[in-house]
Amino acid sequence: MPGIVLVGAQWGDEGKGKITDLIANDFDYVVRYQGGNNAGHTVIHGDRKLALHLIPSGIMYPNITPMIGNGCVIDPRVLIEEMEMLEREGFSTQRLLISGNAHLIMPYHLDLDGASEHRLGKNEIGTTHRGIGPAYQDKSSRIGIRVQDLLDEHIFRLKVEAALIEKNDVLDKIYGMATYTVDQICELYLPYAERIRPHVTESSQLLNQALRDNAWVLFEGAQGTLLDIDHGTYPFVTSSSCTAGGAVIGSGVGPTAINKVLGIAKAYITRVGSGPFPTELPLEDEIGHLLSSVGGEVGVTTGRLRRCGWYDAVIVRYAAEVNGLTDLCITKLDVLSVLDTIKVCVAYEYQGKRYTTMPGQQTAIHHATPIYEELPGWKTDITGCRNYKDLPREAKDYIEFIEDHAGVPVSIIAVGPDREQTIMRRWKPRD
Repeated sequence: MPGIVLVGAQWGDEGKGKITDLIANDFDYVVRYQGGNNAGHTVIHGDRKLALHLIPSGIMYPNITPMIGNGCVIDPRVLIEEMEMLEREGFSTQRLLISGNAHLIMPYHLDLDGASEHRLGKNEIGTTHRGIGPAYQDKSSRIGIRVQDLLDEHIFRLKVEAALIEKNDVLDKIYGMATYTVDQICELYLPYAERIRPHVTESSQLLNQALRDNAWVLFEGAQGTLLDIDHGTYPFVTSSSCTAGGAVIGSGVGPTAINKVLGIAKAYITRVGSGPFPTELPLEDEIGHLLSSVGGEVGVTTGRLRRCGWYDAVIVRYAAEVNGLTDLCITKLDVLSVLDTIKVCVAYEYQGKRYTTMPGQQTAIHHATPIYEELPGWKTDITGCRNYKDLPREAKDYIEFIEDHAGVPVSIIAVGPDREQTIMRRWKPRD
């Protein structure tokens, strides 16, 4: 069964959108399996730069069926706006499929997300205020509302009424915020139903049949491994399973459908929002500022500046284990061309103990001292390189150093933002 998972191997923002766009043409389906519009993928198509938040990057190709899986949460207003943006840019959205089992982000979810973060004050998680966490909370509490519910007004009204019993109490009595009526929400949401109805499907059955028919399916993750609800730097994580295991849960296929897992990692590392970051270089640091400015490190969804730091081999080694990575892609290698020397974190030290894998206690991660090895830079423009042999020796040494510490072959190397600025070193999806 030819299924391949593409997953972020750091804290997200690794350049997954470009790589999905680059390799998608080999596939019949591209499936987004978790998260919501808290994620952003930048895709450069010709002379156009498009920011996608919900719709899989495969939408750019007329031969691919893009799908939003059951593991996602969907703000229908954002989804429709994104569809309309793509249509204006000349990309058809007729092929887009949406799982009827995906959950809806409701207006009260956005209210509660912002109010909860405000209440936490300095201890805030650093969410995008898009309602993602509250929507997943309702899913787990079994008072969530799914896409399929929106297509039946009677069912939708009943479920909204049941949800508002609790939500209005919380909004009013805890946060002192305005409450909702069933009619208010129906007036806002029911018009969305007819726009998305033609796209709604039973995604699990469809995907499993496609895999039986030897269709090629790419499962596209959002965020990154260290933001996974179970395996990330909890509680500074997202609310869904963004590791490779989340692909089977969030799409309804079995684990035997997956035969490759491609991890995406930057040649350095970035993070948006709060939480531990052992190799962080403050923006006022000369190199931190340089990485941020040369790398254009601004969040696609939030517009927030990303925190930047040296490449962390401990994190990527951990990502390789929890995802079962078979291949690694290194992006933004060209950004490091401005540096004389480059540091790589190969271990942490905390209270006299050395860690070469992720510490089991969050305190150790928060207060870890990174242990670095230093490699020479190459100080030359590599954006025109298209073959591995064309890279300077120092750049190849850096890639091979990363490869050795991850225990996973580096199969793809991005040397610029355009899809053509990529070295396909060992990537053979159909092997």
